[in-house]
Amino acid sequence: MNGRTKSLATRLFLSATAWVVLILVITGVVLSTVYKRSTERAFDRRLNFYLRTLIAEAAQPDDPNDKSDKSERSVQSLGEPLFELPLSGWYWRMARTDGDKPEVRASRSLWDASLPKLEDQGVELDQSGVRLGYVTGPENQNLRMVERPVDLGTEGKYLASVAGDATEIYEETWAFNTYLAGTFAALSVGLLLTTIFQVRFGLAPLKRISSSLAAIRSGQAERLEGEFPEEIAPLARETNALLDANRAIVERSRTHVGNLAHAIKTPLSVIVNEAGINRGDPFAAKVLEQTDIMRDQVAHHLERARIAARVTTIGTVTEVAPVIEALARTMEKIHRDRDILIDSEIHAGAKFRGERQDFEEMAGNLVDNACKWAGQQVRVEVMVERSAANAPDPVLRIIVDDDGPGLSPTERTQVARRGQRLDETKPGSGLGLSIVTDLAQLYGGSLTLGAAPIGGLRAELVLPGV
Repeated sequence: MNGRTKSLATRLFLSATAWVVLILVITGVVLSTVYKRSTERAFDRRLNFYLRTLIAEAAQPDDPNDKSDKSERSVQSLGEPLFELPLSGWYWRMARTDGDKPEVRASRSLWDASLPKLEDQGVELDQSGVRLGYVTGPENQNLRMVERPVDLGTEGKYLASVAGDATEIYEETWAFNTYLAGTFAALSVGLLLTTIFQVRFGLAPLKRISSSLAAIRSGQAERLEGEFPEEIAPLARETNALLDANRAIVERSRTHVGNLAHAIKTPLSVIVNEAGINRGDPFAAKVLEQTDIMRDQVAHHLERARIAARVTTIGTVTEVAPVIEALARTMEKIHRDRDILIDSEIHAGAKFRGERQDFEEMAGNLVDNACKWAGQQVRVEVMVERSAANAPDPVLRIIVDDDGPGLSPTERTQVARRGQRLDETKPGSGLGLSIVTDLAQLYGGSLTLGAAPIGGLRAELVLPGV
C-alpha cells in the first residue's frame, strides 16, 4: 500500500473513530442523564409517599383515650425505622405557619438539628402543590427534600417536609455510569476493530490498482488486469482506455513524423543534386552549405518531435549497463588508432525510465564527444540515487569524464547551444550536446558541463531512473 493509500486509509479510520467516539459519548451522556432523572423520580415517589402518610397522620382527630404524643404516633405510622435513628439522613418535620406561637413537630432522627426550607431558597410550587429540590442538612448531609403547605382546619396551617439521604441517588447513578462506561468501552473496541477490518479490506481493490499502476510505470505490465468490485471497475476500465489511447496517439505521431521526414528529405535531395552539378559556382556552393544546415535542423526537430511522442509512452524501461558497455566497445573500435581507453563503473541494476534508442542517443553523444577530445582516457560512471527523501522514483546520474584540454565556463555555455562548434577540425555538426540537452529536458532531466578530475571536460547527465 503506497503513501497516498495509507493516507486515505488513515483518514477513513480517524473519521470513523471520531464519529464512533462522538456518538458513544453523546449516547452515554443521554443515558446517564435519563437514568439519573429516573432514579430521582423513584426517590421522589418514595418521599411523596412518606409526605402523604405524614399529612394523613397529622390530620387524624385526637382520641380522648389516647394519651400518647401525636408526633410519636406519626413517626410510628410512617413505617421507616430510619426516621427514629438520630442523624440517619431521613427526616420529617411539621412546622405551623399560622398563629402567634410557633409549633414544630419533627422526627426523632432530626435530634436537635433543623431542616432548611425550600421556600426560603426560592423553589416554587409545582403543579401538584409541592416543592422538590436538594438541600444541605445536618452535618452537611446532601438531602433530597419534598415540601408541601397543608391546611389542617381547626388545627391550623402547617408546612410538611420530608427529606431523604441523596447519597442513594448518587451511588446508583455512579454504579450505572461505571457499568455504562465499561460497556461502551468494550463496544468502542469492537466497533473500531470492525472499522479497521472494513477499511483494510474495503481499500484492498485500490491497493491492487496502485500496485498495477506501479507495474505499468516500471514496464512490467501494460494494462490493469484482474477483477475489481463494481464501484472500482469503471476506474480500471477508464484507466485501460486511457493507456490504449495514449499508445494510439504515440503510434500516430511516429507515423506522421516519418511521413514528414520523407516528404522533406526528397525535395532537399533534389536541391542538393541540382546544386552539385555546378559545384564551382559560388551560388551553388552556398546552396549546398545552407542545404546541409537545413538537413541538420530538420533532422534535429523531427527527432525532437519523435522523442516527445515517445516520452508520453508509459511503462518503457531501459537497462543501462548493456547500452554503456556496447557504446564503450564501439567507441574503442572507432578510435582504435588513438588508443583511447574507456573505463566504466555502473551501479548494479541501474535502469532508465524511457526508450532505449533515446538513451543510446544521449549517452552515445556524450561518450563520442569525450573520445574526440580525450588524450588517452575516458571514464563513465553511472549512479542511482534519490533526489529527495520522499521522492517516489530514483534518479539516474551518468558522469562522463575525459582527460582532454577541457573547456572554460564561457566555452561550456557556448557548446551547449545548437550548432555551435569550437573546433572545425573535429567531425560533427555541432548538434550533439544540444540534442542531449533537449532530450534530457523532455524526460525531465538535465545536462551539466564542468571540469573533470582527470583534467578535461565533465558531462553530468541526470535522468529519471527506476
